[in-house]
Amino acid sequence: MNDMISVRRLVIGFVLTCCGGFRAAAENAIADSAPDWKFEGTAAWQPRDSQAEWVFRDRLWIGGGWFQSYEAPPRDVWVSDDGRNWRQASEAAPWIHSDLPMNLVFQDRLWIMGGWHNGRLPNHSASHQVWASADGVAWQQIEDAADWSPRLAAGLVEHRGRMWLLGGTENYYFGDARSLKNDVWSSADGKTWKQETAAAGWAPRAYHQAVTLNGKMYVLGGGSYVPVCESRNDVWSSADGAGWTCETEAAPWPSRLWFSAVVYRGRIWVLGGWSKETDNHGDVWHSADGRTWQRLQTKTCWKARHEHSAFVFRDKLWVAGGHARPLSSEVWSLHLPPDWKP
Repeated sequence: MNDMISVRRLVIGFVLTCCGGFRAAAENAIADSAPDWKFEGTAAWQPRDSQAEWVFRDRLWIGGGWFQSYEAPPRDVWVSDDGRNWRQASEAAPWIHSDLPMNLVFQDRLWIMGGWHNGRLPNHSASHQVWASADGVAWQQIEDAADWSPRLAAGLVEHRGRMWLLGGTENYYFGDARSLKNDVWSSADGKTWKQETAAAGWAPRAYHQAVTLNGKMYVLGGGSYVPVCESRNDVWSSADGAGWTCETEAAPWPSRLWFSAVVYRGRIWVLGGWSKETDNHGDVWHSADGRTWQRLQTKTCWKARHEHSAFVFRDKLWVAGGHARPLSSEVWSLHLPPDWKP
């Protein structure tokens, strides 16, 4: 009888051990398939923030940026086939306002416009020049003085076959509340611009982000840097650029300036940024509609930073450069598994 009890206990113990092993294996498999950030390496370009970024002809591109406030901004252009290996396409592009410019890919060309020059040095200025390039090397000035006022740190998106410029500030380090804008302009060619509204529903702002999703433009966060440093976490949407709807007055991600936002897998993603209250952010949030947000928690992530580049490239989310205390030239990527569900 005692022998049978002992055998029974051994069998039960064996079964429980196996089940525990299977459970642990299953949990490990789930953990292994969970999205996580991968460090791709350190790029060949000098660490920087506030650069232009593009995904163009199946390559990653960056241009210009910021090294420090008492130096003219760089004008170099770099390109990568894989996010790890970078080569210099141009050492000195003809545009000079390359700190916090507006940029996008439109009509199979790279576009860069606006921006700031010379930091806090004498002869600093904002721009309303518009430039385009088919190869990142030869640049054409489309317009020397666009109809919108000289500015930096505005939103710029493609929507309904046109480029749309949203808000921004006319003065970086020396402006006031009057410098901030909430006007909206659109153009089919970069030369002729139409003012869609002089005052959108959202408060005047800069250092925000704009994206397009499901036939709407979205304006997210941002605020002002001088003379009062104020950041926001509201989200607005519009189908026509004139009438705007507040999707939320306060998203769950903390208010911020100098962050990145992209659309990936049918969702808006907000990455990093800065606010006076908390300094750099290192968080990642996503939403299908701009109203309901979820935070993506991962085992590994890049160091908190602001004014970095964010790309969507080869079904991955990418982060490059930015001010991570110190400036960075790191490149990171994140791939969502095919069966990923928020």
